[in-house]
Amino acid sequence: MKKPNLHLVFQWLIFLPVILPLCIIFGAIQGVINTVEQMALQMWADASTIDKVEPSEL
Repeated sequence: MKKPNLHLVFQWLIFLPVILPLCIIFGAIQGVINTVEQMALQMWADASTIDKVEPSEL
């Protein structure tokens, strides 16, 4: 069995608390941006569709 590289283990222990929150924050921001973009595209598609509506008889 290979001996673990302690230098690499220490690097992970030092940088993981920095990298993990950044990944979570940027992932959340990307999710919000994608959701807003899909919502805007759906609103544009709904607004640009023209349906003939017959006036109802009273």
